[in-house]
Amino acid sequence: MTTLCRVLDVSRSGFYAWSKRPPSKRTVEDSLLAARIQTVFDEHKSRYGSIRIVRELKAEDVTVGRHRARKIMRLTNLKARQPRGWKRTTDSRHGYPVAPNLLNREFTVAAPNRAWVSDITYLPTREGWLYLAVVIDLYSRSVVGWSMRHRIDQKLTLDALDAALTKRRPAPGLIAHSDQGVQYAAANYQTRLRAHGALCSMSRKGNCWDNAVAESFFATLKGELLGDAAFEDRLTANRLVFEYIEAYYNRRRRHSTLDYVSPADYETMQKSA
Repeated sequence: MTTLCRVLDVSRSGFYAWSKRPPSKRTVEDSLLAARIQTVFDEHKSRYGSIRIVRELKAEDVTVGRHRARKIMRLTNLKARQPRGWKRTTDSRHGYPVAPNLLNREFTVAAPNRAWVSDITYLPTREGWLYLAVVIDLYSRSVVGWSMRHRIDQKLTLDALDAALTKRRPAPGLIAHSDQGVQYAAANYQTRLRAHGALCSMSRKGNCWDNAVAESFFATLKGELLGDAAFEDRLTANRLVFEYIEAYYNRRRRHSTLDYVSPADYETMQKSA
């Protein structure tokens, strides 16, 4: 001990006084916050960064600034999963008519069922590819329809569209936006849109930013659900995607575009406003 005090250039009496001193109020608070942050981080399966964790704690009447939360997360080695890139799934080499871009990147809309965006992505499994088609309402960013198949065909997109139409029953005039893929340009898909009075809108060829909301959702889903691995099999992938979309993303996950409330809570809040 004498040698240690000499190296640190402190007196023995000073060292013993420091060692017997109770933790500061700030240290105690940080310790309690670290435990609560760890709980929230685990509850959301490592998907939340400091901003969403701060919003989650605020909803529980726990006040903490983002910088303090971020520092605690760094010290406790808590790092949120990061979004992934995407693989192009669009096949626009077809002879079907292509619709104009009616949406024109107007991703903010004033009411539900005014504008939907649709897209397809792939999910790797140990049994082979599994394809996911989604329909997202731009109003609340809620996934209002989706389907999964081991083939990237017209049934994949039609099933997702039918699920959205059945669930939301939009009035005529809905803008239904997608890319120029054959699954969306095909006659049966277009017939379904017309039967419900929907207006077809398509991205410009090769321009992913025209459908950025759907692309962003896929990157989030893959980063938060899949990481760098592959699903064990297609059945497991179906179950986990169902849980992610229906139980987590639509109902619990705080969305930055919605001032960090979930799509379901956002729609409820707007109805009561």
